[in-house]
Amino acid sequence: MNLNRRQLLWAGGGMGVAALLTACGGDKESATSPAGDGGEPRRGGTLRVGALGRASAITRDPHGTQGNESDYLIISLVHDTLAAPGPRSNTVPRLASGWTSSPDLRTWRLTLAKGAAFHDGTPVTAADVVWSLRRLRRTPAGSARLPGIQEDNINADGEDAVVLVSDYPNAELPLLTRLTTFVLKKDTPDKEVAKAPGTGPFVLDWFRGGNARLVRNDRWHGGRVHLDAIEVTMFESPQAMTNALLSGQIDLASNAGAVAARTAAARKDLQVVRRPDDMAMPLVMRTDQGPFADPRVREAMKLVVDREAMVKQVLSGYGTVANDVLGTADPRYAKDIPQRTRDLERAGRLLKEAGFDFGRTYELVTTEDVPGLADSATLFAHQAREAGVKVEVVKQESGAFYEKTWLKGDFYTNYWGTNDSVVFFASKTMVTGAGQNEAQWSDKDFDAAYRKATAAADDTERATALHDLQKLEFERSGYLLWGMADGIDLAAAKVHGLPRLPGYGRVQLEGVWLSR
Repeated sequence: MNLNRRQLLWAGGGMGVAALLTACGGDKESATSPAGDGGEPRRGGTLRVGALGRASAITRDPHGTQGNESDYLIISLVHDTLAAPGPRSNTVPRLASGWTSSPDLRTWRLTLAKGAAFHDGTPVTAADVVWSLRRLRRTPAGSARLPGIQEDNINADGEDAVVLVSDYPNAELPLLTRLTTFVLKKDTPDKEVAKAPGTGPFVLDWFRGGNARLVRNDRWHGGRVHLDAIEVTMFESPQAMTNALLSGQIDLASNAGAVAARTAAARKDLQVVRRPDDMAMPLVMRTDQGPFADPRVREAMKLVVDREAMVKQVLSGYGTVANDVLGTADPRYAKDIPQRTRDLERAGRLLKEAGFDFGRTYELVTTEDVPGLADSATLFAHQAREAGVKVEVVKQESGAFYEKTWLKGDFYTNYWGTNDSVVFFASKTMVTGAGQNEAQWSDKDFDAAYRKATAAADDTERATALHDLQKLEFERSGYLLWGMADGIDLAAAKVHGLPRLPGYGRVQLEGVWLSR
């Protein structure tokens, strides 16, 4: 998973806690309690999980780019993030217990959870968090993971609090502490991070070739963990993973995809868990140069696609039509923007006005990293031919794609396995200079709307700015987001308490339990 990637010293006499406005105390339970089912949870047992991955893309660094679902799952069970998605809000505490902000929304103080400790029993300190966030900030995608927070502006305030100072007012700053803010012990050497003790609900027992065994952390600060252990097996294809579930080799096929769901739907001994709005699979058009630099061409491509057909055929109906705005699960998603539909006549007119070269064949680069991604490219190419646009689909192996195409190509597919907030995607992929600006888009009106949204302390003012931001993204950006895929997990009947949240929520397995 591509995952998206996805810091003013707090002087003792310069600003006290009393000077802060409470931004969020958080609801600890909502961060760590997935939906339950099947009666009273039972302790014990080993959950055998299948997750997708490729040997060539394995990474053990919590601050690296996790291209494998299997790596992301293992790392997320061993290491806590500071915050996590919640069922009722975008951001709830996890390793952090809460946060407060200064009146200008630039300085934020995060308090660590009481009792938080590493797996070897060492207490987690603010110094550990500061060191980890600074290390994260130094990664190749660090500016995208912590936008607007410079390394020198991440500092400790005593043993149990960390202060982050943003370059600009940011009412959404706690959201940045989700996803990859995994905490390691201060000064852990790079060569030892793979085996470094974490703070999460499970302890790494062993790791071999992408497969791993993790055992329960009885001292986890987040509450009771039911399972004795989790065994993760890496599969290179959804079909192989599904076959392993059908034959009883595993108990849970994580993020198996729509085709697997159809296979399992008729089996009474299996359950299909759907997580709506889980994954975005946009087509990305480069905006600063090349054939899609003209906004009329980008709009035409968005009018060429038959969104309902894409959802029906690529996702087998396990998804919803989208409207070219990332962040569809955000409570502040602008549902009043008119749904863009297929209009070949207008698309053709726009292309002619732009002087589009109909004689050329345009490459659409894709991968088979997640189910349906390559299929979406193939179906789009077929639909584009009906508008006189010739598209050739080029498949690349995952490693080559991220080295040669991602952030560089003129036209390619991508996926975001975390359906985060509108502001999250804007900050990481669309504002000028964003570290993961996939379409190389720069729009002064969009940048202004983003700054206004993040600087607004008033909810009404922020909502207006967020609406303006989404309208500009809809009209001008390089994203053709035709639909949102449901997240689909397949599980044996004995598996209970599986997460129902999209994105990062799916790897929070501490609430899972097994019946006899």
